[in-house]
Amino acid sequence: MSWKSKGFDPNPKSMVTKKLTLLLCIGCFCAGMLFSDRMWTVPEAEDKTISRAMGVKDERLKLISEGCDPIRKDVKHESKDILNEVSRTHNAIQTLDKTISNLEMELAATRAVQESIINGSPISDELKIPETNGKRKYLMVVGINTAFSSRKRRDSVRATWMPQGEERKKLEEEKGIIMRFVIGHSATSGGILDRAIEAEDRKHGDFLRLEHVEGYLELSAKTKTYFATAAALWDADFYVKVDDDVHVNIATLGATLARHRTKPRVYIGCMKSGPVLAQKGVRYHEPEHWKFGEEGNKYFRHATGQLYAISRDLASYISINQHVLHKYANEDVSLGSWFIGLDVDHIDDRSLCCGTTDCEWKAQAGNVCVASFDWTCSGICKSVERMKDVHRRCGEGKNALWTEA
Repeated sequence: MSWKSKGFDPNPKSMVTKKLTLLLCIGCFCAGMLFSDRMWTVPEAEDKTISRAMGVKDERLKLISEGCDPIRKDVKHESKDILNEVSRTHNAIQTLDKTISNLEMELAATRAVQESIINGSPISDELKIPETNGKRKYLMVVGINTAFSSRKRRDSVRATWMPQGEERKKLEEEKGIIMRFVIGHSATSGGILDRAIEAEDRKHGDFLRLEHVEGYLELSAKTKTYFATAAALWDADFYVKVDDDVHVNIATLGATLARHRTKPRVYIGCMKSGPVLAQKGVRYHEPEHWKFGEEGNKYFRHATGQLYAISRDLASYISINQHVLHKYANEDVSLGSWFIGLDVDHIDDRSLCCGTTDCEWKAQAGNVCVASFDWTCSGICKSVERMKDVHRRCGEGKNALWTEA
């Protein structure tokens, strides 16, 4: 019997094949185990990586979220802080503005005193540096422009519309109205003219002495000095200049000015615009006529010189800038020129320039004039003799000053 018939194949190729097959199976099993192990390990690592990445992202989102809210809160707080700072700064600027204005007034007064010492001029007892703390507030300062030769005019004013002695002091204390005759000094300081004024002042106590040399051609300079000095001495709402040959109703003047008290820059008077006189030798000749254009031109609008008033701000402006304000031949023109480029309320009030004839019937009709004079004389003609008569006919009444409005 052959091997083949018994089911046994002695062929070596067949044996090799079975062994290889077995080895391949074992190898595949091992490879499968190894591959399965790597597949299980990698996802675990990836999960950790993904988890870590998500954690970082969450932290970033948390930081961003937490960072935004404080920023918004800070912005809101900063906005409020900025508004508060702006408000405080605005208030501080206003306070500083007022302080600077007061200091400038004191500086002007100090400068006037120093100049008088340097020039050897007499210093009025009233001309001193004012105290800003608790300084009295007045309604108006009335400066009556006068000259050395006008003693009789002054006496006619004292006898009519200007209160005297205790009554004048009462007027200052109760009504806030200051009244003074305004005069400088003579070219020969301390001479007979100055001594006469000093004696008159000791008797009446109603002078305001200026650091100014008197002279008709120096009226513009006197006007500047008057407003600067008055503003330094008295804190008033208005400063008035009036000539000593004009009749004034003081109570009516005060009531008229009080109506404009809330306005910051007021220039009130009888406004006019007269011709610029180029011809030499005539009254009111203007040497600088060429500045106003061709011959035949008129001045800009300005208050006539017999009486006018300006508010506190304008008096302060003159005081601060007095050394650079130009002086023309006529003082009323000079004053008008100082305000021509400013934001000033020009008020034309004809009650400040009534005639001595029409003031009587106006008073009878209840329209009492503030001031009366004759245009032909630029004041009351023969005022020494006629002042009492004008006062009798055109006056507001003796008790007008003490009657409450």
